[in-house]
Amino acid sequence: MKNILNRIKLPAFLENTQLRYGAVVMVVLALAGVIVSAFVRPWVALIMLVLLIGLVVASFNMLATITRNTNKYINDLSYRVKRGEQEALIRMPMGILMFDDDLNIEWLNPFLRQYFGEDHILGKNLKDVDDNLAKIISNAGDDTKTQTVTWGDHRFSTVVQKSIGVIYLMDITNYAQIEERANAERLVIGQIFIDNYDEVTQGLEDSVVSGLRSYVTTTLSDWANQYGMFVKRIDSDHFMMIAYAQSLHEVITRDKFKVLDVIREETSKQNAPLTLSMGIAYGDSDITTLATTSQSNLDLALGRGGDQVVVKSHDGDAKFYGGKTNPMEKRTRVRARMISQALQELFKQADKVYVVGHSQPDMDSIGSSLGIRRIAQMNGKDCYVVLDPDHLHSDVERLMEKVTSDTELANWVITPEAALSGATDHSLLVMVDHSKPSITTAPELFERMSNRVVIIDHHRRGEEFPDNPMLVYIEPYASSTSELITEMFEYQPQSAAPLNKLEATAMLAGITVDTKNFSRSTGTRTFDAASYLRSIGADSTKVSLLLKENMHNYLQRNHLIESVDMIGEGLACCTGEENRTYDPVIAAQAADTLLSLSGITAGFVITKRPDGNVGISARSLGDYNVQVIMERLGGGGHLGNAATQLHDTTVAEAKQQLVDAIAANEAENDAEG
Repeated sequence: MKNILNRIKLPAFLENTQLRYGAVVMVVLALAGVIVSAFVRPWVALIMLVLLIGLVVASFNMLATITRNTNKYINDLSYRVKRGEQEALIRMPMGILMFDDDLNIEWLNPFLRQYFGEDHILGKNLKDVDDNLAKIISNAGDDTKTQTVTWGDHRFSTVVQKSIGVIYLMDITNYAQIEERANAERLVIGQIFIDNYDEVTQGLEDSVVSGLRSYVTTTLSDWANQYGMFVKRIDSDHFMMIAYAQSLHEVITRDKFKVLDVIREETSKQNAPLTLSMGIAYGDSDITTLATTSQSNLDLALGRGGDQVVVKSHDGDAKFYGGKTNPMEKRTRVRARMISQALQELFKQADKVYVVGHSQPDMDSIGSSLGIRRIAQMNGKDCYVVLDPDHLHSDVERLMEKVTSDTELANWVITPEAALSGATDHSLLVMVDHSKPSITTAPELFERMSNRVVIIDHHRRGEEFPDNPMLVYIEPYASSTSELITEMFEYQPQSAAPLNKLEATAMLAGITVDTKNFSRSTGTRTFDAASYLRSIGADSTKVSLLLKENMHNYLQRNHLIESVDMIGEGLACCTGEENRTYDPVIAAQAADTLLSLSGITAGFVITKRPDGNVGISARSLGDYNVQVIMERLGGGGHLGNAATQLHDTTVAEAKQQLVDAIAANEAENDAEG
């Protein structure tokens, strides 16, 4: 049947396969009816034949008409489509420019011509006509991805197809302005806290306290009004701030939160120096998220010692302002008692306790770990000190030799592997002398117990911090973590066995090391803690023996000092050899030694560490903030004691990075001044 159809020559309107099949089937059926009728009644067959001929003629005429109308419609539609394409190229509100390989202008539509302000530009080189647009085309990739660019006073959404030499530009200036306005009016929420209100106002007359409160409120309100922000006091030492993102941007670029310096300096003149901390959140449309983030940012500011501002979006990087002065001692014994009670409650809920210090621990890390172990024992809980015996400095090794030979303590010091195998879902992990999970002695143990963590530390809190710790006790103005933990013993069950002599000696050694033999970062509470430890048996002679330096370390330290180089006014830097590793403690000691030299305000020591990284130890006497320098390089610490580690770099490259960071910090300070 198919071959027969292919041989039949039909009119054009029957070239459609479906029509051909339909027509042939209809004719065949009609002929079959005529033939059958001819054998039965010839006259009926004749009538049917006449009707068949009429039907065929009528069908052909109808199909011919349909074909003509269809062809006319298709031709008309095709013409309209082509005409529309031509009109679109010429009249639509999108710029189209064609160019050759040398960026000579070959053609552009009328819509784009208005942006050039010149009638005759065809054939000219685009670099001569508009160098900015030429750079946009040169820098663009050859793809169909849309990019937003600024050309002149307008914003365009562009697509560049270099393969065919065409750029399409859609003017989205109005939409960009709407978006910029929406972004500028996004909500910002801030929490403002007077760090030391209770401590400063305690004992002052009511009239003086009222004057201080009035001054702080008025100063903050005037500052806020200057930038179109709203500040409301919600407590004696707490304010709420609401602003737009544009106002926050103006404060950051023009002001740098100088109101903190103003309030601190003016109240100092009244012998009642008040310091403020702020936590500011932006970049989220959800008010609850903004409020939560602002509180977290305030906690971060307070954890870093207060007197500073932390500005951070929910998932962005934190920016720090202020914090350039030594934090004043603001903690009270009330807070120490509250922390002790909270810690006791957590101990009651735990089946066992693990305490862990930072990697390559120093005396303060070991001493505070032993102190927490004793507090847990006094509350009836088994507590294990987690320690990696393969990475210990010489003084810590001497201490651990005495600990492991002590029958009471030996079984409570375990390796990270043993702790990991023994930990349960009800165990408690106490991090001492650090808050960064990346530098903990037992990172796998932290991952296992990350939802049941307590942090006790005296270093300024950084951005890297455990999520949702159960208890945080960070006091940057304390001399050491051992000092903080020593104060807790006053609030422990008195019927339990107290610190033994070795534990007390270890904690005293921790305080001694971190205070450089009580010469730095000391307050009245530091000496109170040392006095308590001495009263229960801490041996200062044994402390001196533990801290003795061996000959090799002494020579290495002096070798580093010999390489001293001045990298700025009052800034000294020592560098180790590229192919030689140095103990981080030796580098820190060398940095301390630099401060004993005349004319040196701050010292930096750069060495290759045993783990392959390059470490920088930074020290100052407090007149120069080394913390902000180390933070620029990914580290942190205190104003006068900070450090960082750099990966995949050399000592020489690290020194250059340090010099660049110092220069950037000085430029920023000059701009603020």
